[in-house]
Amino acid sequence: MHRFYADPSLSDPEHICLSAEDAKHAHTVLRLKPGQLIELIYQSSLWEAKIISSDSHEVRVSILRSLPSAEPSLSITLFQGLPKSDKMDWIVQKATEIGVTRIVPVIMERCVAKTDPKKESRKSDRWRKIIRESCKQCGRCVVPELLEPCTLPQLKNVVPMPEINIVSWEETVGYGPCSFCQDHINLSSLGILIGPEGGIDRKEIEYLRSLGFIPITLGKRILRTETAGLAAVTAILSLYGEMDS
Repeated sequence: MHRFYADPSLSDPEHICLSAEDAKHAHTVLRLKPGQLIELIYQSSLWEAKIISSDSHEVRVSILRSLPSAEPSLSITLFQGLPKSDKMDWIVQKATEIGVTRIVPVIMERCVAKTDPKKESRKSDRWRKIIRESCKQCGRCVVPELLEPCTLPQLKNVVPMPEINIVSWEETVGYGPCSFCQDHINLSSLGILIGPEGGIDRKEIEYLRSLGFIPITLGKRILRTETAGLAAVTAILSLYGEMDS
């Protein structure tokens, strides 16, 4: 079934309207008709719904039943060292698919990317659109939160901070995701910090340690920044049983 977002501002318990963008796509592109079934993302839940009316401006549906949630029980915040070019587009898309709850771009000492305040809002808008579309594609009903880029000292202002935070650092030896999960059996929230292309400066590691971040290794191979976060999130979710259907 096709999956769409509802527009809460135009909806009531009996008649739900699709978002304007999705209504246009459903009616004009897909040519869906009254009586056809769809999946609906509404009020942070996933529903099976039936189209009851459709035109180029508005598509109304009625909810039939709730569908199982695809949300992991472990909430993960990805603190991502800001990469260059369009790598962040790919990171936010894939992190959303895998199941992160929140994404925080972090400006670090060795970031290759140069930040421009005039362009940051446009980038954030693009990333939020990518996240929203990725949610629709992968069947999630909770859109991950995207925070504005911040520096390491500003991490203290991120509210709420996860219960425990880890940082992937290539100089860490013998303490990886398996060891971490054995030491922290019951977790409700976790933060994972990944450095930028240039890596993490030793002074930054010491500062992160002072904030309570635990350094871990992701193995003997040096991973690219766009790979490391996804590998870490996947490993953690798998070890906590979140990759089992």
